[in-house]
Amino acid sequence: MKEIKAIIDGYDQIDRQTTQAALATVVRVEGSSYRRTGARMLVMSDGVWIGGISGGCLEGDALKRARLAIAKASASKITYDTTTDDEHQIGVGLGCNGIIDVLFTPLDFADSNNPVEILKRCMNERRQTHVLITITGLEGDWASVKEGDVIRYQDAGSLDVLDNATIQAALEEKIQARLEKGVSAPYRFDSPEGQVLEAFIEILAPETHLVLWGHQYDVYPLTRLVKELGWRVTIVANPLKVNRKIAALADAIVPPENYTDILFDEHTAVVLMSHDYKTDKANLPKVLATGVPYVGMLGPRVRSERIWSELAEEGYAITEDEYERIHAPVGLDIGAVSPEEIALSLAAEIRADFSNRDGSFLRLRQSPIHVRE
Repeated sequence: MKEIKAIIDGYDQIDRQTTQAALATVVRVEGSSYRRTGARMLVMSDGVWIGGISGGCLEGDALKRARLAIAKASASKITYDTTTDDEHQIGVGLGCNGIIDVLFTPLDFADSNNPVEILKRCMNERRQTHVLITITGLEGDWASVKEGDVIRYQDAGSLDVLDNATIQAALEEKIQARLEKGVSAPYRFDSPEGQVLEAFIEILAPETHLVLWGHQYDVYPLTRLVKELGWRVTIVANPLKVNRKIAALADAIVPPENYTDILFDEHTAVVLMSHDYKTDKANLPKVLATGVPYVGMLGPRVRSERIWSELAEEGYAITEDEYERIHAPVGLDIGAVSPEEIALSLAAEIRADFSNRDGSFLRLRQSPIHVRE
């Protein structure tokens, strides 16, 4: 999400009288690759680029490909194969051992439906999961769409632009499957009439939203770290008590009595870090009632267990489902001591939890780092 926002900012600053641009998008990955599908790179005709499609090994060639797409005024898909010994293949010898398809799409600034304009509308709307269908290949007669077009899916009617009932039905089925898994993927669709559609179905979830209940010093390094990650940060505290450095970084400062104004969703994590026992105890039931998937409690386990016990005695018994969402003590066991290291521990655990990972050493992982289908 951070990369997309940077691309949009760069796009908005282009001098359209003197500069043209193209968007490079990773639309398929087979095997190992530093970046996954959905990685983007905005390339300007003056040689400046924003974002990236690899760890740096493909960007030089991508610059040339993007300029070629601009010159031809048409999109093209290029395959980078690092699994072969072909000395003329870009990326050979890097040890990635993967195949990457990159779509290069010239941007028509006058087209309100060019890929970056569509991304911009998605980012400007209320937090939600967006589905984008990028057309990466066509065979046969297609009157209303071309390679490089992006369809913003909202319902089955969004696909009517294809004017092919067979492919629309198959595409709709795959979209629902991708939404259920929450993972993007490329597909090929064939119709009896001989038409072929290759498309990248992208599930674009909103940025992680971290809600910090507290205003003490350790809120600052945590806020600074997760903003670097591209997360959204809301601090629940009396605005008059929030340090100016923290306030300058946060997306919102919400007084405790107005916490219900916050949009809590499945991409929201809450950490109770007021450093006041009674405050955290009073806030825990409120946070659990929001239904957020992750609730962190700062402090030792005995402190949290005491809170739970006292709440039960007072008539609020925490359910098994709620215990599953509570992380106490919050964070991964990395031996963190300083506020900055503790911030790293917290952010890493939240990322692991939202990715359904256990946060252990990658060298112990028996399956590939990235999910493959």
